[in-house]
Amino acid sequence: MPASRTRHLCSVAAALALTAAGPATAASAASAAPDGLREVLFVGNNWDGTADVIRSSGDFAKIGRIDVIPDKDARMAEINADPIKWIYFQAIRNSVGEGHDQFADDMYSTPDGRSVVVSRPSFADVVSIDLADGKVNWRFPVAGYRADHMAVSPDGTRVAVSASTANTVHVLDIVTGRQLGSFATGDKPHENIFTKDGKYIWNMSIGDVNTALDAPGWDWTKGDRHITVVDATTYKQVKVVDMRQRLDAFGLKDFSDAVRPAVFSPDESKLYFQVSFFNGFLEYDVATDRITRMKTLPKNPATSEDRTTWVNDSRHHGLSMNPGGTKLCVAGTMDDYATVVDRASLQEGPLVTTSKPYWATVSGDGKDCVVSESGADQVTAIDFATGRKVTSVPVGDHPQRVRLGHVQADWTGPGGS
Repeated sequence: MPASRTRHLCSVAAALALTAAGPATAASAASAAPDGLREVLFVGNNWDGTADVIRSSGDFAKIGRIDVIPDKDARMAEINADPIKWIYFQAIRNSVGEGHDQFADDMYSTPDGRSVVVSRPSFADVVSIDLADGKVNWRFPVAGYRADHMAVSPDGTRVAVSASTANTVHVLDIVTGRQLGSFATGDKPHENIFTKDGKYIWNMSIGDVNTALDAPGWDWTKGDRHITVVDATTYKQVKVVDMRQRLDAFGLKDFSDAVRPAVFSPDESKLYFQVSFFNGFLEYDVATDRITRMKTLPKNPATSEDRTTWVNDSRHHGLSMNPGGTKLCVAGTMDDYATVVDRASLQEGPLVTTSKPYWATVSGDGKDCVVSESGADQVTAIDFATGRKVTSVPVGDHPQRVRLGHVQADWTGPGGS
């Protein structure tokens, strides 16, 4: 069982029933920092194993940097001693890692702002890093050989992490690393999101995104992909949404049913989601259980039409919504732009040039969309109101997930560096 350090926990109240069930928007996390804490954005630099901590709004200036692989030597010794682990480590490097190791996929801070919890794909684990001294508080090895996206509960006490090669999601106590439960998913679980009341978890499985069988006629080879909804107390399945049936009913039989990033409207009545290979997104009505609208965004003429050249079956990967629920922000990954879309009309704004944008989130003040430019090693803020670029800030190698969190008010890095 993982070692732990006791942390003070705080809670956040919310209330929504499953009849309107759906993940909370990223913007709903934006709030005033508790006493003694400072709200920040954590930027995970996947290829170099660091996380940059930047201001959550305004100029997004850098505050500090964290090494999220301080135990690298020990982990590599374990991998090199186990032939199966070594094979998977190399496979991750040469497939989803595009020739690089994946050391920092997703991250959330603890409610007291003293630690950050990180999923590390290449090490197939989740670790808690002490923000004061940079040391590992606890480590949880996931089932199988790769850790992926995470989600944090509304009260900040639990994290859910996808074990992508084991078709499993683990739910952990964020302070101790103790497993509270787990549940089965479709093939290759990816995104996880808690409902606002913390009672349910939605998991999206994306199937096998690393084969060259990318033509629509071969879509059936990608595996069993669906949304799994579970009770977040018992971890029992309460609902399955198979988008294949909904896409077919909408006349999109050639579309992939691999749900990528997704975001719910503030009242959790509508789900907006991206799917593999598509330059745009779809709208799903939770109550009627059907797809209601589709938005196709412009293609970059410089982007190859050869699907096998698109990273991990993505065309667009990254979606967020402003707090008012009036604007969506889309990361056009393979088309090298990001854009703000009016939710009512689905009219896009200016196409803001970005280099392989991999994620979209919301600033602490809710005014800007923040995208990670994995091809340029920077994050870029885009004004929700105007759709125009605000600023760009350099970060580490291959930024991907960007998450709101907290640190101690006077924190500037481990050891005060």
